[in-house]
This record gives sequence, C-alpha cells and structure tokens, in this order.
Amino acid sequence: MVRDDPDLIALYWPAGTPQKVPKGRLAPKELLSTEPVALRDCKWVNTDVLMLAMPGTAHAVYAMWEKGHSSFGCWYIDLQEPLRRTPIGFDTMDHLLDIVVSPDRSEWRWKDKDEFMEAVAIGVFSVKEACAIRTEGERVIGLLRAGESPFCDGWERWSPPAEWEIPAFPAGWDTITIDDDDST
Repeated sequence: MVRDDPDLIALYWPAGTPQKVPKGRLAPKELLSTEPVALRDCKWVNTDVLMLAMPGTAHAVYAMWEKGHSSFGCWYIDLQEPLRRTPIGFDTMDHLLDIVVSPDRSEWRWKDKDEFMEAVAIGVFSVKEACAIRTEGERVIGLLRAGESPFCDGWERWSPPAEWEIPAFPAGWDTITIDDDDST
C-alpha cells in the first residue's frame, strides 16, 4: 500500500510478486460460466507496477517500469469496476478493454478491442454496459490529453522504499465472505 486516501488508492507490486491466475487465458465465453476457475501459482515477472485508482471510478491507471524499476515503460489504463474494499484488500472486475499510453503520454492505443467486442456479442456485457465502459475510457483519455491527475502528478518518478519486500498472499485470500449489509 503506497497511499489510501479518500481521493486515491495507490498499490505497488514489483516483478516477482506472487499471483494466482487461471490455468489458461479465459475466453470471453468462459466468463459466463458458473464453474469455478482453476488457478495456478505464478509470479508477476516483466514489470514493476504502481496502480493508481480513484475511489468510485471505473478504471485504474498503472505506472509501469521495466523490471527492477530501471526505466519507465508506459502508462496503462485498466477499465474495470470501481475497487471494493474487502477484509484483506480490494476486489474489482476487469472490463477487458484497456488503453496503453507511451511514457511521455504523446501516444495511446486501445488494447483488446476484439476480446471486448466478443464479450459484448455473447452477453458478458450488455450494449449499454459496453457503451459505459468505452465512455469511461474516452473520459480517461480526455484526462490524459489535458494533463490532469494522475498523469501530471509525477508518479512516473516514484520509487518504492528500499526496505520494502515482495508481499505474500494474506491468510484467507481464497475465502469469499458475503457482508450481510452488502446489497450487491
């Protein structure tokens, strides 16, 4: 945890951070399945990542460096559900459509458009939801072009404290609990 304020949640994971990921890349049609997804252990390997999420927004902006934090690689906009707090951290759901931005913010491109359109075609997202996801992406591109936060805040020059170690999974990471007060 880098920051946890009402205006910003900043989370960092360096290359080498353990992950639990599906045994294979899930196709959009598999997102509709009610069957549990088999997970495998692996490690995040190629980049050091600082995730910047403004509470309540349907995206996160990643500042990404080459492994070892040597040079800034890119900005990455992950369109996703707003972060939800859990007893061990945060949950979100990816919206499949992303935006990759050059380090100097002069160029950007949509990523995974075909996968996103397939997900819409088979009903993972309704047409209305797809329009909202795309609109959120366009809104963030507007922030990027205008040099607004978080793109103007100097995060590309941030470095983790030297004493930070690679985190481990917290106990209970694999247990789902439903809050009785949660209406969702």
